[in-house]
Amino acid sequence: MAGKMKTSLLSIFLENQELRGESIFNTMKFAVLPVAKVFTMCFMGFLMASNYVNILSTNGRKLLNGLVFCLLLPCLIFSQLGRAITFQKLLEWWYIPVNVVIGSISGSLIGFIVAAVVQPPYPYFKFTIVHIGIGNIGNIPLVLIAALCRDESNPFGDPNKCNESGNAYISFGQWVGAIIVYTYVFQMLAPPNGETFDSAEEKEPPNKDPAAYGKLPSNAFLPNVEKRSIKVSFKDDKPVRVPLSPSVECEIVSSTSSKVFAKILIILNELKQPPIIASALAIFCGTIPFLKRLILKDDAPFFFLTDSCLILGEAMIPCILLALGGNLIDGPGVGSRRLGFRTMASIVFARLVLIPPVGLGIVTLVDKLGFIPNGDKMFKFVLLLQHTMPTSVISGAVANLQGCGKEAAAVLFWVHIFAVFSMAGWIILYLAILF
Repeated sequence: MAGKMKTSLLSIFLENQELRGESIFNTMKFAVLPVAKVFTMCFMGFLMASNYVNILSTNGRKLLNGLVFCLLLPCLIFSQLGRAITFQKLLEWWYIPVNVVIGSISGSLIGFIVAAVVQPPYPYFKFTIVHIGIGNIGNIPLVLIAALCRDESNPFGDPNKCNESGNAYISFGQWVGAIIVYTYVFQMLAPPNGETFDSAEEKEPPNKDPAAYGKLPSNAFLPNVEKRSIKVSFKDDKPVRVPLSPSVECEIVSSTSSKVFAKILIILNELKQPPIIASALAIFCGTIPFLKRLILKDDAPFFFLTDSCLILGEAMIPCILLALGGNLIDGPGVGSRRLGFRTMASIVFARLVLIPPVGLGIVTLVDKLGFIPNGDKMFKFVLLLQHTMPTSVISGAVANLQGCGKEAAAVLFWVHIFAVFSMAGWIILYLAILF
């Protein structure tokens, strides 16, 4: 009897070990395969842009990026988010945009600490904070979800439902991410006052010692407004500050307010991006039952419009990966030399290694507080992905506007290279926690 019991216990133990091993293998498969698919398609883009093939030239990649940004991505957002969202779900999904904001704040705080320790070369302190703090919450997560849900045996269930829910959750947070990029990031990446990044890097940072103020050549590092608002006269060989006349001060205030107003107009104009417009239309049409029955349902009279968007949206994933792979052909370039190895390594390490565990702690806390829909594992998975992604590609576009595009391109190059490995590791952990 004892022998039979031992045999039975041993068989149960071996069976449990076998099931556990199979479960670990499946988790690794579903974590690594999507990243492997992403890497493979990026390599195809890299090959098409190489000198051996030379199909995706620089102009070709610009056209492809424009096509993705202006047509394919908005079509995907409108069709997937519009079909998935309702007014009730709009109330349930409120934490998705909040998570984007919290992720940007926590990432920027980590970026500030890292920048304070590493001391990047002048004038790249704020540049370092931004490229650590702002992750890619749209394009790369959409690609990963598409690659993960494509498998019939994926852990989230039905592939169509998995894909639709994942895309809807990701798209719902994109508009907040775009606002952050074109406001906060736009301001943080601005060059030093009255300078450009090319000219500023040739100078040493201003001496912060007040006693050395007079030693600075012509107060070159004072803000423009401060220099214009002060006259210096000499009395008994001592400099004396004399206030400007009220009329001149009014002119300065008027000039400053005009600049602020102009910047606001620029930011508002930048926010009129096709993906943001598509998100707004999807939320508007999806939350109004009449419009949803008219356009978004399978039996809707105007469903051919939505179906056309679905077809075009399916082309977004391969196109954006081909363009991303093609962009890697230029390599890190001069930007890496300007930032230096220590700064570049700290950005990559902080973005891919330090920020994800902080995000995991944040998502775990809000889950315990009941802010996440109960039992919706895809919802939680998307929140975790928002804290795990490499640096935002859109920040590179903003960096181009502010004159530090080469440095941003170098950061994006190295971060995306190492993200292939980091994302696989973090996704393995997330799936093990969720399932």
